Amino acid sequence: MDFAQLTSFLLISVTLACTPGADWAYIISSALRKQTYQPAVWGLLSGYLVHTALLVCGIAALVASSPTMLMWLTAAGSIYLLWLGISTLRSCKKATFFSEPAGPSADEISHRELDATTETRSAASAGVALLPMAEQTIPARTSFFKGLLTSGTNPKALLLYVALIPQYLDASLPMPMPVQTGILGLTHFGVSIAVYFAVALAARALLRSRPLAARIVTLLSGIIMVLLSLGLMFDQFFAA
Repeated sequence: MDFAQLTSFLLISVTLACTPGADWAYIISSALRKQTYQPAVWGLLSGYLVHTALLVCGIAALVASSPTMLMWLTAAGSIYLLWLGISTLRSCKKATFFSEPAGPSADEISHRELDATTETRSAASAGVALLPMAEQTIPARTSFFKGLLTSGTNPKALLLYVALIPQYLDASLPMPMPVQTGILGLTHFGVSIAVYFAVALAARALLRSRPLAARIVTLLSGIIMVLLSLGLMFDQFFAA
């Protein structure tokens, strides 16, 4: 594959990675949590590695050519995306942890310490263990697998690989087709790394001290996921 062909693929890859969708929605909602967003982003990116491996092995083309297999994949991906969107919508009211209000006064600190002591004693007498807020976070492994399922079960991502990458393969080259396929798939993977982490950093930086904006963006992210899941279902099961 020559330089012009690779450049053309790179431009299309950047365009696709920069197009907001389910991945962006999940990245932004993850960036608005208190813990690190990196496991979520790496989970999404790992889904593209899965699609690349499937394409190299020829399984992706087999799935795309089988209406039944594609239907079940679409159903699974749509249901999961719908569940993720609803979960995001339910968490939008909690997207306020980044707010940085002015420091409390000495009287407020005293009252808070007194209230905390009273609450701790009450909990202890009731046999309840209190956990610090910092510990009440989503495990990194959970965030990773949510991201993996988001991109890995997305049938549109699978079809994108099947429809796009083969157009840039050159049978006249001495390089085997699977190797060319792997190179192009990893190229898109590399582009996605840069774009997705940029989106996460931008979301966290811009919304760091804007709790209302964080709630609105989280709400929109959930709505996008729900609408995309319903769109997948409609395209597969109801469209002519």
